[in-house]
Amino acid sequence: MARSQHRSQKKVSGGRYRQFRTKRKYELAGFPTNTQVRPEALVRTSRTLGGNRKKRILSGNLINVTDPKGKSTKTEILKVIENAANPNLVRRNIITEGAIVETKLGKVRVTSRPGQEGSINGILVGK
Repeated sequence: MARSQHRSQKKVSGGRYRQFRTKRKYELAGFPTNTQVRPEALVRTSRTLGGNRKKRILSGNLINVTDPKGKSTKTEILKVIENAANPNLVRRNIITEGAIVETKLGKVRVTSRPGQEGSINGILVGK
């Protein structure tokens, strides 16, 4: 069965909605990329709706860090420290937007979406 982003078939009260049509191609949902911290960088391209291409980073250990003054440098990610979206992602070293990672420059908050944009960017939070 296909993964869908369609409205749930159950109401808040527990009742069921009547199905008025079948699933549509544009409602299909993809599986999460789960970008991991690893030395080798793996980038895959996938076709999206309209024939466009999307780059997905499956693994990598380099991040573009911007400090408060606006200077950007590329540095190595050591590990994932915190993730407000899901604490289980920290144990698996998975990078998502909003995750706090440990780098050689200090703590960095990820501002990009690695599974959607094809790069890992962040801003320096603290030493």
